[in-house]
Amino acid sequence: MSIDDSARIDASVELGEDVYIGPWCSIGPGVSVGSGSRIESHVVIRSNTRIGRDNRIFQFASVGEDPADKKFEGEQTWLEIGDGNVFREGVTLHRGTGVGGGVTRIGDDNLMMPYVHIAHDCQVGSHTVFANNVGISGHVQVDDWAILGGYAGVNQFLNIGAHAMVGGMTHISNDVPAYMIVSGRPATVRSVNAIGLERRGFSKEAIAEIREAFKVIYKRNYSLQKAIEELRVMSESCPELKILLDSLENSKKGIHR
Repeated sequence: MSIDDSARIDASVELGEDVYIGPWCSIGPGVSVGSGSRIESHVVIRSNTRIGRDNRIFQFASVGEDPADKKFEGEQTWLEIGDGNVFREGVTLHRGTGVGGGVTRIGDDNLMMPYVHIAHDCQVGSHTVFANNVGISGHVQVDDWAILGGYAGVNQFLNIGAHAMVGGMTHISNDVPAYMIVSGRPATVRSVNAIGLERRGFSKEAIAEIREAFKVIYKRNYSLQKAIEELRVMSESCPELKILLDSLENSKKGIHR
């Protein structure tokens, strides 16, 4: 363990083995940091934050700060971070609110590039990439393997489906179904994230079925309910479509279409 003499660490903080705390960091009460994690210089970890193993938090990040929500009244809420994440310089991560479930969660092996903001009560999966200056509002869910391009912004209470890709500077105002590429202003679903799926080991047959599902949803002038019924039948022979089907059926705000 290595802690710079200039760091200010509350007596209640729990640190695992081989943790590095750099110069001028401030770590408040109710914080734990897992083994192998590195907290670089000038990082503030406000309070009530559980950080897993082998994370790296770069300079000037603000972690576990009070949520920027007028409904927050100082109640006990948390930020939970998994293992193997990278949070680049200037990233801001807020705790949950009492009315929103009380916990902001971030999974494993995510990359948050400089100046990303994750607001209160968000639920972020694993293996995601958020490029520079991405901002997600409160209560947003981002599923595994999603990629958000630079300066993308996501309205509150929305879902970004697994393996979806959001283009840079895109404003997301509805749910994004799994596997889809969305870009432009206004945001428009362009195609299937086929290259990403290939890189993650999806078979050619599965990708072909997902492309066909895209046509069912976006090219055949079906109602959404009719498209869902078609996908239920298709998913019987292609399990990968279940993820897409779930993202459609679970949408509460409507999908980008």
